[in-house]
Amino acid sequence: MTSFFSPHRAALAAAVIAAFSLTACQAPAQKTQTAAVAVAAKPTDNQLTQRVIGDGLYELAYSPVANALYVASAQSFKDVNGGMLYRLDPTTLATKGETHTDLKNFGMAIDSEGGVFYTTNSLDGGVSKVDAQSGKVLQRLMLGGKKDKDGDVPGAREMLLHGNELYVGRVADPGFISVVDTKTFKPKTTIKNVGKWVTGIIYSPLTERIYAANGAGEIAVINPRTHKIEQRWTAGDGKEYLFLNMAEDPATGRLFVTDDSKGKTTLVFDEHSGKVIKRIPGDALGIKFNAKRNEIYISQRESKKVLQLDATSYAVKNSWSFDTNPNSLLVSPDGETLYVSLKQAFNKDNSTQGPDSVARIALK
Repeated sequence: MTSFFSPHRAALAAAVIAAFSLTACQAPAQKTQTAAVAVAAKPTDNQLTQRVIGDGLYELAYSPVANALYVASAQSFKDVNGGMLYRLDPTTLATKGETHTDLKNFGMAIDSEGGVFYTTNSLDGGVSKVDAQSGKVLQRLMLGGKKDKDGDVPGAREMLLHGNELYVGRVADPGFISVVDTKTFKPKTTIKNVGKWVTGIIYSPLTERIYAANGAGEIAVINPRTHKIEQRWTAGDGKEYLFLNMAEDPATGRLFVTDDSKGKTTLVFDEHSGKVIKRIPGDALGIKFNAKRNEIYISQRESKKVLQLDATSYAVKNSWSFDTNPNSLLVSPDGETLYVSLKQAFNKDNSTQGPDSVARIALK
């Protein structure tokens, strides 16, 4: 598939953002924006640093080996080919490097040692392997799949790196998961019929199972040894949900699942029974659990807030408000810092009101 965007591709991108809040349409980047100085969103809040980076920012990955924060960028969906990978200083958010890519970048996953990370080239159904020290794209794999009536392959959204296998969720109906052998960087198998649009994927060390969320309000429970779906969990209340992102507290067997569509809630599943035991009201997109602080973090795209919750009582301990829309979250390995990608609203012509930002929150 070509790297430029036809009117259909731009419309497709807009449809995906409406469903998942992952892809959005951005205005062309300006070189001077990447050199912007750090600006606090709330001058009185010394916990928060925010910096304008560029267009089309999505997920983040932290490499302790490279001492770098990487940010995946799709750049603009209007008149811009390809994307970017930004390498930031994890403390100051200053730009330390840039990798220009011929395809657009969205999801991120990094290996346990931090030497290599992967990014999905979502609209082209591909995944790229990147060296964390240099930012150089080492390999790329186009995953293929049945094309739709317009000739487009199923998008590659979220990823999970588990052992030597990379699980890539595919946006299709029915959705499926492409499993890649990271040693050979070749397709290994396909997990079929996961449900309408595979959105989030995580691994549970408690149950030794993979959880895959989908747009039909299901959690598919997958055995990574057999690549078979063993169970399907739902909210069980007869309501319509579009599940997005997940986080887990393996110590208590709780799975946190966000819904930013009709549900506008975070559901807490008991992993032992597969039943919902708690509902946290409010729009919810990204979610992370921090075991070191026993906290939950939720990005609220519509409310333009990031919440810090006590993971036992679910009480809100703190919140941060922004002028733009919080999207993806990342917790540092030491559990003391939260990173947030912040997106601009987009216009009818698939442009936006300005470049996107990254925020750094020192947790306390």
